[in-house]
Amino acid sequence: MARIEPTEPRTEELDTRYGEPGATATPWREAVALLTAAELFWLTTVRPEGRPHVTPLLAVWADGALYFCTGAEERKSRNLAANPEVVLTTGTNALAGGCDLVVEGTAVRVTDEARLTALAGAWEAKYGADWHFEVRGGGFAGDRGNVAVVYEVAPRTAFGFGKAPYSQTRWRF
Repeated sequence: MARIEPTEPRTEELDTRYGEPGATATPWREAVALLTAAELFWLTTVRPEGRPHVTPLLAVWADGALYFCTGAEERKSRNLAANPEVVLTTGTNALAGGCDLVVEGTAVRVTDEARLTALAGAWEAKYGADWHFEVRGGGFAGDRGNVAVVYEVAPRTAFGFGKAPYSQTRWRF
């Protein structure tokens, strides 16, 4: 995949108002490891009339961005056509332990065949043979004839919410 991954955000800040004494900022490399390993993400988009829409989906971290796919006629694609600003979240369902991550950015459709081919390989490597895609028509073609469009979200701002100890880290890109 040809994009160059930023190695670090421009800033990494610990907000001491929302953490325990002695908490430290989560290093970006740890956040990237969590984004890479996470199986499930929650995507937030905004409907044309302004109401939020949240849905779970699979995503892949590659080359400094998160990638997700969806059917062109699904609610999230229709929302993105009107407003490409999104939030992707992932983490644990535990109160004490782990780290929840929030990535804010702009969803940009990926249509380059070579890039899509590399991403299809990343999907299958992460999620297994059930998530094998052929690249066709500017997207991922599934084995039932369905075609999904693929979006890239490069982080503009990201947050990490540590829970052992409690902490809040903000990264700006």
